[in-house]
Amino acid sequence: MVRVRFAPSPTGHLHIGGARTALFNWLYARHNKGTFILRIEDTDKTRSTEEYIRSILEGMEWLKLDWDEGPYRQTDRFDIYRTYAERLMHEGKAYLCYCLPEELEHRRQEALSQGKQPKYDGRCKNLKEPLPDRTPVVRFSMPPEGEIVVKDLIKGEIVFDNAQLDDLIIVRSDGTPTYNFTVVVDDVDMNITHVIRGDDHLNNTPKQIHIYKALGYEVPSFAHLPMILGADKARLSKRHGATSVIAYKDTGYLQDAIVNYLVRLGWSYGDQEIFTRDELINYFSFENVGKSAAVFNPDKLLWLNGQYIMNSKPEELSELVMPFLIREKIIEEGQTIDKGWLSKAIATLQERSKTLAELAVSLRFYITDVIEYNQKAKEKFLNEKSLPYLIEVFESLRGLDNFDAADIEKVFKLIVEKKNIKLGNIAQPVRVAITGKTESPGIFEVLEIVGKEKTLNRLEMAIKTINEC
Repeated sequence: MVRVRFAPSPTGHLHIGGARTALFNWLYARHNKGTFILRIEDTDKTRSTEEYIRSILEGMEWLKLDWDEGPYRQTDRFDIYRTYAERLMHEGKAYLCYCLPEELEHRRQEALSQGKQPKYDGRCKNLKEPLPDRTPVVRFSMPPEGEIVVKDLIKGEIVFDNAQLDDLIIVRSDGTPTYNFTVVVDDVDMNITHVIRGDDHLNNTPKQIHIYKALGYEVPSFAHLPMILGADKARLSKRHGATSVIAYKDTGYLQDAIVNYLVRLGWSYGDQEIFTRDELINYFSFENVGKSAAVFNPDKLLWLNGQYIMNSKPEELSELVMPFLIREKIIEEGQTIDKGWLSKAIATLQERSKTLAELAVSLRFYITDVIEYNQKAKEKFLNEKSLPYLIEVFESLRGLDNFDAADIEKVFKLIVEKKNIKLGNIAQPVRVAITGKTESPGIFEVLEIVGKEKTLNRLEMAIKTINEC
């Protein structure tokens, strides 16, 4: 059975690159009805924090990348690593190294000055006795010659020369295990069948394969995902518009839009752009993962998010937009709002909104009791010329019993015919009076949703504003 893992280091928040790696692992597990494991690689005590662990878990949960096992933490597994390290030393596949850091640096500089590869020379490999007053590290003994072949599911076969590989440290002098060692032990212990990760780890793979073989375990299949770059072809960073997954949540992106965009960074299925989760699970394979680096485009992500908002059910958006209404101080914490009414208001605006935050701001005029006029709109449309039309609309709507869009439209048409004017002559002043702006959804629908009482109050306020000028 397929068993895969996502193994982030909690030295930062879950970002676009990590989230895509998690997604590809999740999709491969779900496609093959396998197991998806979450493992926290927190052995870097100086940079790993509980805050980052919580942030990673929150990001995974928000993206709905549910894991089947874990989260396991490497700091809980030190006894396991120690056992494996002792086994390798007992079998002569690892050894104690007493070289001091300054000695290693001196030899490194000396090798560079002679045009040689700066690798450890193995001088401690055959020591018979420990050196006094020195705390050793444990080094893994690499084979000095031959080749190692990585059979990558995305990149194909890649050959590495063993002579280029160093006798890497697997346990530091303070007793903490190193990355390349813990990764192998964890993957062995958790029966990982496929290692799916970014291709920035590719150079670690031959070292890890040697450790697998030294431990006598079957080597898993590897799939190294191409890097994600910015538009300038540099490694993706905040300056390219990429940020943490939770920041996208807080900005008002939908998780399905993020997932859809992430999967398209390196994977394709014909000309299809937008996928349901079920489609992604059904279609996903490494055959459709490209070998070239993907380019992150924040504008494309924003467009895609707008498509998801546009095609979402207003009832669903009415739940999602609530935190943003509170954040924008459009409603207060704990304030109740009729979800059916809110859904109707959202339905008029969702095609115009790229994010939930934008949608919340757009909803303000529907909810607020006090309209703030755009100054240019006020000067252009709330003036003596529009005053008689606003009064006419106010009086006509006040007598309307059935306050729906169809009957409101009839009122406007009657005024247009009576005054022999264009609809815009009254629609625009009314729009500014009701929304404070010159652009809005259809004015008849807007008035119905705002409701008779608020509509009359706002028209009355607009009339008063003109009279006071």
